[in-house]
Amino acid sequence: MTNSENPEPELKRALGLFDATAISIGAIIGAGIFVVTGIVAGMAGPSIIVSIVIAGVIASFTALNFAQLSAYMPKEGGGYAYTHKLISPFAGFLAGWMWVLSNVFTGAAVSLGFARYLSAIFPFLPITVVAAILCILFTLLNTFGVRASATVNNSLVVSKIVILLFFIGLGLGFISFSNFQPFAPNGSLGILEGAALMFFAFGGYARVTTVAEEVKEAEKTIPRAIVLALAISTLLYILISFVAVGLVGSQRLASSESPLADAIGVAGIPTAVFIVSLGAMIATASVLLMTILGVSRMSFAMARNSQLPTFLSKIHPKFQTPYYAVWVTGALSAILVFGDFSRVVAVGTFALLFHHALVNLAALRLRSENRLYPVLVSVIGFVLCLTLLVFLSSDAWLIGIAGLAVGALYYYFGIKRRQTR
Repeated sequence: MTNSENPEPELKRALGLFDATAISIGAIIGAGIFVVTGIVAGMAGPSIIVSIVIAGVIASFTALNFAQLSAYMPKEGGGYAYTHKLISPFAGFLAGWMWVLSNVFTGAAVSLGFARYLSAIFPFLPITVVAAILCILFTLLNTFGVRASATVNNSLVVSKIVILLFFIGLGLGFISFSNFQPFAPNGSLGILEGAALMFFAFGGYARVTTVAEEVKEAEKTIPRAIVLALAISTLLYILISFVAVGLVGSQRLASSESPLADAIGVAGIPTAVFIVSLGAMIATASVLLMTILGVSRMSFAMARNSQLPTFLSKIHPKFQTPYYAVWVTGALSAILVFGDFSRVVAVGTFALLFHHALVNLAALRLRSENRLYPVLVSVIGFVLCLTLLVFLSSDAWLIGIAGLAVGALYYYFGIKRRQTR
């Protein structure tokens, strides 16, 4: 049978620069800043600001590598596709597998973040049930097409940025500089542990690479979108953490399930608390929407290469989406919401850093004529990702390595055995 009789599944290019940038911003700004801020404040104290800067700098090196790889190879699947071609099929599989693992956990984390802020307004609502329902709703939305998802996401991104600017603007007038003392109660170790976990908050900057085949002029659009999204998000994160610590101090942030809402409560304006809580729900909903979109496309790309079950590459005849991949992604995230929030975040971060380390390694294999940046950028990105892994919790390592082992076993006893028959 010829290729014309059995064509490779194709996706429609429907996304411009604004859509592409919004997809990455939508994937970045969510549970990381609205919920993980509290956890990191407990580790680093007021020096959470330094933790954010460190995480942002590390993310920027990997972002530049994603940018040059996406310009070189604008294909659906992002880091999976790059490592598959530039390193080996096995390395590509592990990159994709760990990315899927990371983002399934991320989907659970951000839906729990949404539910926590909603329960601050309506305390009678069960957090895990609300989180699971949200996963299901956004799974359905992703089924209807990338254009529908992107349109909703664009609105959510604009709304949450406006609300975050509102938080910054109002909060600046109520800051107490005494809340910044002592600045680093747990020393450099606390700062680095905070940076490792805060990397979770930057994880979505390359999300647009997973939908590369749905972006117009992808070679130019995707690198620009990545850099814009990371720059905007990093600036917002620094300002928000500064204001939040200045309002209530790091200890109060650490003990709160809705830290930014509690922080703005110092202003004594109930409407402001409601607005920030609404912003948190919009932000986490946006991240969940883009997480399900990204994981489904990664699964689609891997299934198209026969590295995941082939049914995941099936495209809906009407909506032109990999609907089975979307449904599986949403279902797994819905199940994980019943786990511990901090552990979910830590495992997601471990898998994300492992994935990004492999992407940096793939960038090292680019030929000089395909490079946008010096080789040193790839080396630094790789080393820094491995360094941050050291500062994650033992739970993150145990569950992360177990997930990696399962993936390796699946590859060698499933994929490799099938290929040698």
